[in-house]
Amino acid sequence: MKFLLDENAGRRLVPFLKQLGYDVTVIGEDYPASLLDREVLALAYRERRILLTHDRSDFGELIFRDQHTHCGVLLFRLKGEEGNITLMRERLQQVLEKSADQLHHFLVVTTKGVRIRKAVEKIAA
Repeated sequence: MKFLLDENAGRRLVPFLKQLGYDVTVIGEDYPASLLDREVLALAYRERRILLTHDRSDFGELIFRDQHTHCGVLLFRLKGEEGNITLMRERLQQVLEKSADQLHHFLVVTTKGVRIRKAVEKIAA
């Protein structure tokens, strides 16, 4: 499984994910910083990566309103707890264990649980 961490996703998750055996890249380290959200989403899709982000609105709009294709998004909404790396690791571990078969959707990860939003898939012409 491959992940792309948005600039705001917490680079401190990289060692945790790599220790679990995942391929991880980061915007601002492995790719240029300050890419537009649609460029980040396109990059993740091209490389078949699941995007991890704290960006509360832009990716949801791109996927659900504009119907951009993706390989999965994990949106962390931890209410001011984004800096709490222990909580982020715990929530991510739970998602990987309990929702691994749903990672190709848009998952909203909160302190209370995980909400899975299934995007309407585009049909190729």
